[in-house]
Amino acid sequence: MAEPGPAATSCRLEFSVQMTCESCVEAVREALQGLAGVRVLDVRLDSQTVLVEASVAAEQVREQLEASGRRAVLRGMGGPSSPGRQGPAVAAAVAALRGPGAVRGLLRFVQVSPERCLVEGTVDGLQPGPHGLHVHEFGDLSDACDSCGDHFNPDGERHGGPQDEHRHVGDLGNIWADAMGRAAFRLEDSRLKVWDIIGRSVVVDAGEDDLGRGSHPLSGLTGNSGPRLACGVVARAAGLFENPKRICTCDGLTLWDERDRERPPGQPAPHL
Repeated sequence: MAEPGPAATSCRLEFSVQMTCESCVEAVREALQGLAGVRVLDVRLDSQTVLVEASVAAEQVREQLEASGRRAVLRGMGGPSSPGRQGPAVAAAVAALRGPGAVRGLLRFVQVSPERCLVEGTVDGLQPGPHGLHVHEFGDLSDACDSCGDHFNPDGERHGGPQDEHRHVGDLGNIWADAMGRAAFRLEDSRLKVWDIIGRSVVVDAGEDDLGRGSHPLSGLTGNSGPRLACGVVARAAGLFENPKRICTCDGLTLWDERDRERPPGQPAPHL
């Protein structure tokens, strides 16, 4: 079993950052210069936006922005070749994971090209070690994760690993939780397409996925990765420059109010 290394694929991230003067702009630029794998493309004081190209997780960039003393919210994601603010949108999606227990998480999907889907996320409350991660066929949470159906498998394949020729499209392998129970990951998949999984679900399991290589009867079906711990429906997320939201129409909260809403410890800030 080998833990997957970080993907080198980059994507563009658009943040709202609370900036009030040119000194704020310089502070933001300086903060991001200290983060490897990030290139600053644009910082605009008038719209309080920051555009970067990054080969590291969006949450890591947000934390670095907030290390400058300014609040930051991820507003949109897109592929590395997005030509500019008038360019076409690139498909993006998000899934917030919850379960009956303490496991919580947030996953983001970006279709950086027709052949490559970038998947990144953070899941907290896990037991240390590997946990199976899969896209399931239904976005039905009426019976918690049990109503999400089987792994998303439109080609009728047997279960496998992410690099296998024969696998379910929804087979994303394992994520690894550290000693604190947090799994932070960033991976690239050549079979997953964002437009195919909108409205479906993502599930994280209690145990390790054997990638279809085990002797257990469930190996070729589920990877024998155990009970489902947490799940969430995959919903369309804003692409680059698609999210003009400043005030929520349902409750009148500004994006900064929304960002500061109480959430479980370690839970990533919401993607508005």
